[in-house]
Amino acid sequence: MNAFIKKSVWFIVAVIGASAIGGIAIHRGESINALWFITAAICVYAIAYRFYSAWIAAEVLTLDETRATPAERLDNGRDFVPTNRWVVFGHHFAAIAGPGPLVGPTLAAQFGYLPGTLWILIGAVLGGCVQDIVTLFLSTRRNAKSLGQMAREELGAFGGAAALIGTFCIMVILIAVLGLVVVNAMKHSPWATSTVAATIPIAMIVGLYMRSFRPGRVLEASMLGVALLLFSVVAGGWVDHSPQLRVLFDHEGLPLAWGIIAYGFAAAILPVWLLLAPRDYLSTFMKLGTVIVLAIAIVVLSPEIKMPALTQFTDGTGPIFGGSMFPFVFITIACGAVSGFHALIASGTTPKLIANERDIRMIGYGGMLLEAFVAMMAMVAATVLEPGVFFAINSPAGVVGKEAIDAVAKISSWGFPVTVEQMEHLANEMGESTLFARTGGAPSLAVGMASIFGSAFGKSMLSLWYHFAIMFEAIFILTTLDAGTRVGRFMLQDMLGNIWPKLGKTSWYPSVLFTSALVVAGWGYFLYIGVIDPNGGVNILWPLFGIANQMLAAIALCIATGILIKSGKLRHAWVTGLPLLWLVIITTTAAWEKITSADIRVGFFAAANDMSAKLAAGLLPPEKAAVAPQLIFNQQLDAWLTLFFVMVVWVVIFDMVRVSMRYLTGKSVPLSTEVPYVATTLN
Repeated sequence: MNAFIKKSVWFIVAVIGASAIGGIAIHRGESINALWFITAAICVYAIAYRFYSAWIAAEVLTLDETRATPAERLDNGRDFVPTNRWVVFGHHFAAIAGPGPLVGPTLAAQFGYLPGTLWILIGAVLGGCVQDIVTLFLSTRRNAKSLGQMAREELGAFGGAAALIGTFCIMVILIAVLGLVVVNAMKHSPWATSTVAATIPIAMIVGLYMRSFRPGRVLEASMLGVALLLFSVVAGGWVDHSPQLRVLFDHEGLPLAWGIIAYGFAAAILPVWLLLAPRDYLSTFMKLGTVIVLAIAIVVLSPEIKMPALTQFTDGTGPIFGGSMFPFVFITIACGAVSGFHALIASGTTPKLIANERDIRMIGYGGMLLEAFVAMMAMVAATVLEPGVFFAINSPAGVVGKEAIDAVAKISSWGFPVTVEQMEHLANEMGESTLFARTGGAPSLAVGMASIFGSAFGKSMLSLWYHFAIMFEAIFILTTLDAGTRVGRFMLQDMLGNIWPKLGKTSWYPSVLFTSALVVAGWGYFLYIGVIDPNGGVNILWPLFGIANQMLAAIALCIATGILIKSGKLRHAWVTGLPLLWLVIITTTAAWEKITSADIRVGFFAAANDMSAKLAAGLLPPEKAAVAPQLIFNQQLDAWLTLFFVMVVWVVIFDMVRVSMRYLTGKSVPLSTEVPYVATTLN
């Protein structure tokens, strides 16, 4: 009887989920309620976790809860520490949940709500979650080795070296875009800047409190940290209304970029307990709490989605970024469905904390499902805005014009009416001087979240809700930025250690300073070029970010597919092989377009050549002519980087195919580095 009831419940969930997806897919004309999106996400993700992840864990990976994990066998009280599954889940989610699930869906709304929503549902279940759980499992079975190390040992030196170098270069691009999103959110916003700045000393206070002032008092430290974060939002309003304090936090993008660069360097060299650990810990509370409250607010308010299912910009003429719906909707959504960055956290970091293999399913597959749910919340928050408002916030001045009257005229001509008075009123409600051309996705997402919170819990505090959302987004982003910088430093030390062994010692402080400086200088340069770009940097960097991120996911799935085949699981290799095939298709297509397209809004070389011609003919305005040589070089550099990333991916693919074919034909292949079975002694 119980089995019948369970089957009936899951059948009902499946019917409700299918109905919700069908409603989203076929609905046209009148606006659709946001509850359809929440219902579809909850039902699809619940079914995927209950059935698909359970099958992968039992049949494909054969998780063994009697087997000792690296955290138990190599426990040293510092790096390898058996940790409670919920604590590990919180740490893992805090590390993987960066700007992608927030910004990607917001920018992808340029195409309408339908393409991005369907990819967030399908891509996460079949691609992103699969990558995360399989990578986490493989690393756990191999003493928590990094993705590059596994590639080198399981596939061979050539493919492994390509994967290691490519992964590091991709990491540099990813971190740069994280910084750009924060800079664009804080630019000329004293309230936002002061609030984000306050989160750094707050994290350090919590770290000192738990380590020195009141050791072991975790609950006290948590309450103190959350209270200070909320107070920082309120205090930001005081700063904004104080003529003396306001000028201290009212900056152009470049000074803010230097501040982010300095923060990244400090985060990489300071002890983990002082900044990274407490920031991750606090961010978990804020991230999960805000997402839950946002979901409740959407259910209570039941807002209408105002963005059409498909816009005219599916042909590639969109103002936010160039490129047609295929393949760029997948590239833009990025982390909301599949994120290569997760593979870096799921290998070498999280495996050092897992106390039992049974936790891999919840942390790997479940953690990515939660991030996909965040992406769905972001899609809703972006599309409940009036389309004219959405495009006014996200369209760069270089596209719609610097003057407000020109911008609204341009946007209204697209069929999305908006007025100067409407935007001024909205900016006033949000406590900002202007919301025009606030590119990067974060400001428009914050406006959407504030509108939902305000309608559900009180419109009188819209400015407070807006800057709370900015702080929430900044915490999402900065936790990934500082963790990414540290991971990048470890990767660089690993590579340089092959040249000079002492540089490979993570505890040698000169090596820490040197490699941290190199990593920060790398992503700091790309942050700089994004900030000086007259179009806001998003058009030039986000496609490169998306392509790099998805290529990193392809590398991870390629390594996983090769190991599965070598392990005698050819009949199950489709689990990673199919998402790998799809990612290779979309990333190669996107890269080809970014390199060869004659459209200056799409092709890197085309944009560089066009700007060179205009500069030579004296057709550029003085302010743009001053930075034109740098922008031309940057466009060309992006093109060559894209080509390099494509080559790296295909080198890894060919190496994986070579090793797999040798195994299947009975020839010698690199031996498996999976550690022998050791029974666990933990309960």
